[in-house]
Amino acid sequence: MRPERPRRPTARRVLRAAGYALCVLVALVLWPQTLGGRVAYVMVSGQSMEPTMHAHDVAMVVRRGGYEIGDVIAFRVPEGEVGEGSEVIHRIVGGSARAGYITRGDNNDYDDPWQPTERDIVGERIATLPQAGSLFARLQGPLPLAAFAAVVAVMAAVPSRSRGSISRRARVSGA
Repeated sequence: MRPERPRRPTARRVLRAAGYALCVLVALVLWPQTLGGRVAYVMVSGQSMEPTMHAHDVAMVVRRGGYEIGDVIAFRVPEGEVGEGSEVIHRIVGGSARAGYITRGDNNDYDDPWQPTERDIVGERIATLPQAGSLFARLQGPLPLAAFAAVVAVMAAVPSRSRGSISRRARVSGA
């Protein structure tokens, strides 16, 4: 009898492990702040940030330790001000962390009426997903949600087969 050789990982196993690792890495990087992650997603509305960003673009923002003039930030309108709690994404054009930042949309001729401080800032823009807001809005409609629910229900109802199991057809035919 031959001694059994240790099994070496096959290329398929290595690729599968690499794929899983990549998925975990992407999930960790893109995990939203609302679920304890670092990234927040802010949908652009209106034309105030054109040509940098357009309506229905989604900006990915990350909180940092400090911000400077020229940074595009998302912030919540400070308490006690008109629009309190709304999220705005504009560029810092002046001010400071202590006194509050002066912000303005790239397409505006005037500064914003608010002066957000560090605690109001959601984060600085690190990427823009063009028109992703339109896609998300379509996916939230009744038909896409029903299709998604149907796929989940079918996946839950159909039993999975392990690779080593003999199919029903093979058992019936006597193979």
